[in-house]
This record gives sequence, C-alpha cells and structure tokens, in this order.
Amino acid sequence: MATTDLKPKNPKDPARGAGIDPATGEYRVIALGQTFLSVTQKIAGIVLTPDTPLGWFALFSVGGAGATLLLVAITWLFLKGTGIWAVTQPVAWGFAIINFVWWIGIGHAGTLISAILLLFKQGWRNSINRFAEAMTIFAVVCAGMFPLIHVGRPWLGYWLLPYPSTMNVWPQFRSPLLWDVFAVSTYATISVVFWYIGMVPDFGTMRDRAKNPIAQYFYGLVSLGWRGSVRHWMRYETASLLLAGLATPLVLSVHTVISFDFAVAVLPGWHTTIFPPYFVAGAIYSGFAMVLTLAIPLRKFYHLEGLVTDRHIDNMGKVMLATGFIVAYGYGMEVFMAWYSASHWEAFMMWNRMFGLMGWSYWVLVTCNLAIPLTTLWSRKLRTSIPFMFFISIVVNTGMWFERFVIVVTSLTRDFLPSSWGTYRATKWDYAIYVGTLGLFTALFLLFVRFLPMIPMNEIRMMLPGAKIGPKITPKTVAEAGD
Repeated sequence: MATTDLKPKNPKDPARGAGIDPATGEYRVIALGQTFLSVTQKIAGIVLTPDTPLGWFALFSVGGAGATLLLVAITWLFLKGTGIWAVTQPVAWGFAIINFVWWIGIGHAGTLISAILLLFKQGWRNSINRFAEAMTIFAVVCAGMFPLIHVGRPWLGYWLLPYPSTMNVWPQFRSPLLWDVFAVSTYATISVVFWYIGMVPDFGTMRDRAKNPIAQYFYGLVSLGWRGSVRHWMRYETASLLLAGLATPLVLSVHTVISFDFAVAVLPGWHTTIFPPYFVAGAIYSGFAMVLTLAIPLRKFYHLEGLVTDRHIDNMGKVMLATGFIVAYGYGMEVFMAWYSASHWEAFMMWNRMFGLMGWSYWVLVTCNLAIPLTTLWSRKLRTSIPFMFFISIVVNTGMWFERFVIVVTSLTRDFLPSSWGTYRATKWDYAIYVGTLGLFTALFLLFVRFLPMIPMNEIRMMLPGAKIGPKITPKTVAEAGD
C-alpha cells in the first residue's frame, strides 16, 4: 500500500472532518491528532485529577439514593419475608427472577467485547472493552442477589454449594437453581480476573504518574510490580489469550443455563428448545444496548470523542441489528410452533400473551425490540446519530425487560387448569428492589470511572500510527498523510 493512498484526493474533503478514513471509507477507530502522550494524559487525567466534577457527585448521589433504597427494601424483606412481594400461586416467580435474567443478560456484551472480539483481533473493541467489562461485573453483582433473596431463607443459601456436609446432604443437581449457581459464579470469577489482568499495565502507568502518596501506594500495590519489560508483556499477552479462551464459551453457556430455568419445565410457553440460542442473542442484544447507554454519556461528559468515535457507535449498532433479527426469529418461532404443534395449550398460551389481561406487555416488547430498532438501525446515518442511538439503547433495554416479564408472568398466570389461573400485580417493594439495583449499578460504575482507568491506555497507544512500523508505512509518513 503506497503512502499516497492514505491521503484523500481533495485535502479539504469534508470526510476528514467527519472522522472518515478516506482510505477505507469507514469511520476512524481513533480520531486524528492522537499521540502517545495525549492518550495517556487524557485517560490518566480523569482518575488522577484532584478535582472531581460536580456532575459526578450529582449522579453518584442519585445512585447512592437508589442503593440505599435497595438496602431498605432487602432489610424489610428479611424481616417480613417474601410475602411483601406479589409472588403467589400460580405466579411463584415475579420481579426477582425477571430482574435476575435481565441483569445477567446485560453483562454478556462485556464478555463478548473482551473475549470474542479479542480472539478475532477486532481493534475497535479497545476503546470500550474496559468499561464494558466493568459493566459485566456490576451487572452480575446486581443479578447474583436475586436467587439468594428469592429462596425465602437467604441464611441457608450455602446449601446450594456442594460443601462436605457431615449429614451427607448434597444439593439437588437436577435443579436449574443449582445450575445457575455454578454458571453465574464461574462467569463472575472469570470476568473479575479478566478485568483485573487487563488493567495491570495501566496500573503501572498510574503508579508512575500519580503525585499523591496514597495513590502511588495503591496503584503500585495493584500493578503487581509491572515494569513494562518484554517478559511482562509476553506473560500479559499469554494470560489475556488464555482468559479470552476461557471466557468465550461462557458467552454461550451462561445464558443457555439461565434459559434452562424455563425450558426444562413442562409449562406452555417455557417448554421449548428455541430458548438457549434465543436467550443468548437477547442477552447480547440488551448488553450492547447498555454499553451504548453508558458510552454515550461518558464520551460527552469526559470529552472522549477522539477515543470513542462514531466507528464504535456504528459497529455496536450493527451488532444490535444482527442480534435483534435473531431475537425476532425466536419470537416468530414461538408463534409458529404454537400453531404447528396443534396443541391447544400452546395456542392458548400465545393468544393469552397477545390479547389476554397482560397483552399490552407483549406489544410493548414487540415495539421496543423489533418495530423500532429493526426498522431504523439499517440506516448508517441513524446508527451514527448520537441522540438517536442513546434513545434506541433505552428502548431496547426496556423491551428486553418486558420480554422477561412476558415469559415469566404471562406464562404462569394461565396454567393448564382454569381453576389454577390467577393474576399478578407488583407491589411497591418489587419496584423498590428493581430501582435499587439500578442505583447500586450506577453507584458502582461511577466509582469505577472515578478511581480506575475506564479506557485501556496501553491498548489504545498500540493502535496509534506511531506504533505501526513497516517497510512502507512509517510513523513519519502516516503523520504526514494525516496533516
């Protein structure tokens, strides 16, 4: 590739100002003008500055208030029992399981971005993988509490673990609840280790740049003696690839196991083989929507438009479009099999979902998951419209929550026998715990943004032109082409 190919024919080409690489016609992964020093100063400055923005305190106050509400709601739950929820017969699963599945699904995008895109050598992941991994961990924290508090006796939660009991009473290994314990705990462990190992080089940079003695000690402690030597980099790259290989199957296995909570039952609307791929696609769909919900305000608030560019927004929109169509296929197969099975139980289940007492929730999910995103994300102009993509991310996350609501609630309200039918109306404590988990997630994420580097400095620096030296393209020629 000749160096002259890097220059647009017209030096005043508006595409240059729009962040489009004239050599490829795609949006740039990293904006022009970034250097090793500017990248380090931009990312490290967010953490090492002694002046915390007032906006951070305002948002943290909101998140802290939500976390406090969660603490109050769980305390009252432990004192009074699950009777404060709307769970009853026949709807023995309510908001707790809905929120559990929703939060686990949100975490999947972080694992996909970190592991699968790393194995496929997709460089555009570097700007968003760190806070996507953090999103995964905090989402698992929010999700992990629901199975524990939903069993009604959380102080006996350790019974789910196969510990060496003197009474030889082992957990019921045929129970999906136990499968969830192993799937989620494995997922959380790999995610935390992957997240931490990826930050070790940046911790070394933070240690060297910090002025505060406490910050120097903290970042020096967590950097594990990182010096940036060739041996350190070789071990770091090897560990990253090994962890990526371990995490990749989890993208498919975790939500597959979650789907078995429903698929192993004989209840109409649950007993279907489409659930595993359908749940995995829905998890990635909602996960990328949450990444957009977080990335768009972050890039605006901290002026990171040069590092989180339109290329990232565009690519995430494409992933959402692809996974959205897989979700649409799942919806279609549910309707088709309700007719093709010739089972009046299945047919009534689908009719009840669409036109029953809670039929409105089905049409909310169809509108939010299919009608709006899948008719608009085809447009590149809309995919790179920041306000529109933020709106779409909120819409999709809303739709995916209602999808779990429809699966859990509407299937249980109409059992096989009319004498077993019932209804469901969430209480204020159901809403309090859900809003509380949103507050806890927000507070944890804001603490991460304030005290840890949210974008991997070393991986971004390796993407700059100065790091790519070849026989025909050198840092000097690339710099001249960008001027």
